[in-house]
Amino acid sequence: MKISYNWLGELATLTLNAKELGERLTMAGLAVEAVERVRDDHILDLDLTSNRPDALSHLGIAREAALLCGTSLTPRENMINEADERAESSATVEILDPDLCPRYAARIVRGVTVAPSPKWLVDRLESIGQRAVNNIADITNYVMFEMGQPTHAFDLNLLHGRRIIVRRPRSGEQITTLDGLTRELSAEMLVIADADRPVAVAGVMGGADTEINEQTRDVLIESAYFNPASIRHTARALGLDTEASYRFARGGDFEAQVRAADRVAQMVAEIAGGQVLKGVIDIYPTRINRDPVSVRESRIERLTGLKVSIEQAAEILRKLEFEVELNGNEKRLRAVAPSFRVDIWREEDLVEEVARHVGYDLVDTTLPAWSGAGRYLSCDQQRRNLRRALTAMGFDEAYSFSFVNGERDKLFRKDDRPVATLSNPIDINQSEMRASLITGLLDGVQHNFNQGTRDVKLFEIGRVFEAAASNERPVEREVLGITMTGSVFPDDWRGTKQLEFYDLKGAVEVVMSTLNISGFTIDRASVEYLHPGQSAVLARDGEEIARFGRLHPRVASLYKFRQPVFVGELEFEKLLALPADRVRYHALARFPTVARDVSALIPDTVMWGDVEKAARDLGISEIVSVRVFDMYKSKEMPEGFHSLAFRVIYRGEGRTLTDEQVAGMHERVRALLEDRFGAQLR
Repeated sequence: MKISYNWLGELATLTLNAKELGERLTMAGLAVEAVERVRDDHILDLDLTSNRPDALSHLGIAREAALLCGTSLTPRENMINEADERAESSATVEILDPDLCPRYAARIVRGVTVAPSPKWLVDRLESIGQRAVNNIADITNYVMFEMGQPTHAFDLNLLHGRRIIVRRPRSGEQITTLDGLTRELSAEMLVIADADRPVAVAGVMGGADTEINEQTRDVLIESAYFNPASIRHTARALGLDTEASYRFARGGDFEAQVRAADRVAQMVAEIAGGQVLKGVIDIYPTRINRDPVSVRESRIERLTGLKVSIEQAAEILRKLEFEVELNGNEKRLRAVAPSFRVDIWREEDLVEEVARHVGYDLVDTTLPAWSGAGRYLSCDQQRRNLRRALTAMGFDEAYSFSFVNGERDKLFRKDDRPVATLSNPIDINQSEMRASLITGLLDGVQHNFNQGTRDVKLFEIGRVFEAAASNERPVEREVLGITMTGSVFPDDWRGTKQLEFYDLKGAVEVVMSTLNISGFTIDRASVEYLHPGQSAVLARDGEEIARFGRLHPRVASLYKFRQPVFVGELEFEKLLALPADRVRYHALARFPTVARDVSALIPDTVMWGDVEKAARDLGISEIVSVRVFDMYKSKEMPEGFHSLAFRVIYRGEGRTLTDEQVAGMHERVRALLEDRFGAQLR
């Protein structure tokens, strides 16, 4: 928000220069990021929080500046020479939806001349970054930036029936807005209509059919108060972010409509000529009232540490235009916030108002007293152990947004689970809540690639969402996501071995080992977003716990990945619910082990996991481990076969095994390969 220092000087008596005022405003909670000299003026660039719509105008900042300077606002009256003809005789206004438009005021000016604005008006608007259009449009913009109340000017003679009807759109209605685009309207929106058609999207943008032009002679000036949530929804649904919608969506001053209409009418008569018809058409069906808020002197000190008397607090609030009822005996007061302060509704808000004008710099930086004792949440130790294990493997932890692009996220959804959709998204391109962590992790991989980093290992522990029954919160599940791509050992002088499916499988097994969970199986699987030859599922007791593998080339092409990317997603909530294996003490082995290798050609349809399980199920208690150390496939091998080599470790319990004993056991393993799997021993 850009504020002209000279403009402020017309609204309040200033005793501080532009730089000093910027510093004082910042200390009062209205952050001034820069003060820039423009010709004979200084422009203050403010970064305002969304709960201070009153500060989106020169008048709002002037109120704050006057208090900081110890002065007051400069009184200003709208001196209007009105004609004898009454405004009600030339136009009618009707509100059909007072919930979305509690108040609508209109002024009428006849006999105007549309022309370029005078130089002083053009210069003032340009100094705060606004483009001049014509004198009527420029005046409405000027008043909006001066008072914070958006207004709009209609060509009265282009309004059918000379009627203004504030209503919701009818089925199938459209409007061509001032930007020349034709827009579809929905029943949740609000429009300004004449007798036959919509002529403006309420609080957002006017329509082209009633636009001010060089032939315009009679003008109807609109000054209304709209429901902030409705304007927010409409602006986002239509993709229209205007200066007017920005203010209406944050909540404006519900008592400023007549003052703003008068100010516009006065300036139009002075600059564009014409006569202002007598009276204001002010439709205000149900008056908006503010409830009083109480504040205690003790509460101010407790929250801020500042010793402020209740009398001093009352003086500050009165200068901010609060209506204050002081009770000095009980050290408390009751205050009614002015109509432009929509952010005041509880005691803490009044404490903040007092504190920021006493001075945040006087607040001591002390920690509050605490008599309790902290502790880990349920399963936090397992989460910490897992984070340590994955970071030890070279992974970095990622944090991604819960709001995602639905087109990308649906690639990784399980089954046809219902999607949790935001009714009022911050970004229309991120209107759904994530159903998978893979979406955010791949965005992270893509960002790293764009920055020139090709070796990436990321994991994330977070929640995914799916829609629940009507009017209920989405169902949440805690999930662990993993992705990896690039070299196994980045920047290693010995070579650049690339990550492969088995590295991802190893990471998944490390997760299970860290959580002390055994008894799971890993089987080949067909997952739509994974490569058909490099994908698997992990299950426990027949229930799927994880899916992992290489990203399908079709999906990789959407991200423009030029190297293999591996992803995995584990149902972390289910893992935490599984009983962990008890850690038991085992004495060091007293007798030596004996290793025997097996090399064979095995059908491609046989998985290593099946071979390992079959060897362990032989019932040979002396088998300590069965581990694969080589897999190979070449054109010289028979069609449908690949080479497999693995090592079996034997150790006797209470004795040293002889060669004959080991040979007998090992022959059973070799025979198993031939009989059950059709292997060709080598």
